[in-house]
Amino acid sequence: MLTAVSSEVIAAGEPPRTPLIEFNTQRLRLRQWRAGDIKPFIAMSGNPKVMEFLPDVMPPGDSRAVARRIRSLIAERGWGLWAVEEIGGAPFIGFVGLHVPSAELPFAPCVEIGWRLAPPFWGQGYATEAAFGALKAGFERIDLDEIISFTARLNRRSEAVMQRLGMQRQPGTFRLPGLPPDHPLSEHVLYRLQRTDWLNAQV
Repeated sequence: MLTAVSSEVIAAGEPPRTPLIEFNTQRLRLRQWRAGDIKPFIAMSGNPKVMEFLPDVMPPGDSRAVARRIRSLIAERGWGLWAVEEIGGAPFIGFVGLHVPSAELPFAPCVEIGWRLAPPFWGQGYATEAAFGALKAGFERIDLDEIISFTARLNRRSEAVMQRLGMQRQPGTFRLPGLPPDHPLSEHVLYRLQRTDWLNAQV
């Protein structure tokens, strides 16, 4: 469980402990979190449609804690699950980025790419566009050797994004730690992308 903190602490922020990576794609900016992101993030995380393939919706206190933790990790590493805004448009549409999972996954240690956007911004290619930028940062600026992604077997939308990114599905499935084996979201699929394959695809 992440430690709960208030949005006021996020507003104050922490001094960066390493150079901060932020960047633009064609339509989006991926950046460090701000205090103004908290309210729309709470609404997004409490939306059953958004959280359909996650164990449950998050109450406001948990959402604040998660946002605070994400911001802290970006301040510490320089990268993470960036807040996403439309350039010249909505100031916060969700998050996309890179994360070191804390779960005892069978393929850990690893760095995963993940995304979560509010429904009004679905169907516009934003997740793929932002995730492509995050992969570029991961391989070309952070020099990661591999980036993985995983999702519930039932989550065809996220799996389609992984495929558009050029990630390769691994054989079989695995059970997500922390969920009962008979839980409908327990069975997950795993995708991988190697740095060498990414660089070769950019030539």
